[in-house]
Amino acid sequence: MNLDHEFIFSCVYRALLYIGIGTGYVYILKSFEDRKRVEALERQSLVTQIEKQALENDLVQSQNNFLRSQINPHFLFNTLNFIYNDARKKAPMAADAIMNLSEMMRYALKRPEASELVPLSEEIEQIEHLINLHKLRTANLLNVELEINGDLFGLRFPPLIMLTLVENIFKHGNIAHSTQPAIISVDYHGNHLSIKTINMVNDVKSKKVESHHVGIENIEKRLNNFYKDNFEFKYYTDQQNRYITEINVTVVNLMANLNVS
Repeated sequence: MNLDHEFIFSCVYRALLYIGIGTGYVYILKSFEDRKRVEALERQSLVTQIEKQALENDLVQSQNNFLRSQINPHFLFNTLNFIYNDARKKAPMAADAIMNLSEMMRYALKRPEASELVPLSEEIEQIEHLINLHKLRTANLLNVELEINGDLFGLRFPPLIMLTLVENIFKHGNIAHSTQPAIISVDYHGNHLSIKTINMVNDVKSKKVESHHVGIENIEKRLNNFYKDNFEFKYYTDQQNRYITEINVTVVNLMANLNVS
């Protein structure tokens, strides 16, 4: 009988011991899980606060950008318009310069996203403004020709590429050569767009050719972003000491048939 009591006591003891160990193990596991849950909640709360602060900063930046884009240009163009109207009778050349500059600044302020294309006709219009400004500055001593062939209605192209090429002509080229004009040519036929610039090299500015190449390399990268391998871009100096750039690309103009009167 004593053996039975000892055996029962031993079994009960072992059972309680295992239950205690199991309970402790479960409690420890639950404690770890609760701690992880609390840490995860704290991290999430911190991330939420950071995101909220970032959103608030973005909102403030957006508000500032909006105010600058709405108030400053409005004030600027109103002022330029006032100066233009005042100078139109007294100094017509200055008034023309103000108008050309105003249109170029208006175009620059509405610049698109880097991934967008713009109407090529708008780029050409800005080139005309740029040529007019330089003609006014140099008392019309420039020898520059702008040649446009083909229907450009609806045709879109990466922004500021043509303008960069033309700016390079004025920065690095001889644009007052008596017999060799600087030529800016745009030709569009059969979905083939060709843009070409030709200008005499200005020997006085020849030391600045490296800065010229920076703009050229940037153009090549941007063309590659838009057209991958489906474009050709060349730049070189020929035997007549003329600097030449050529862009050839296939561009399908979906609006080509809409300009038929």
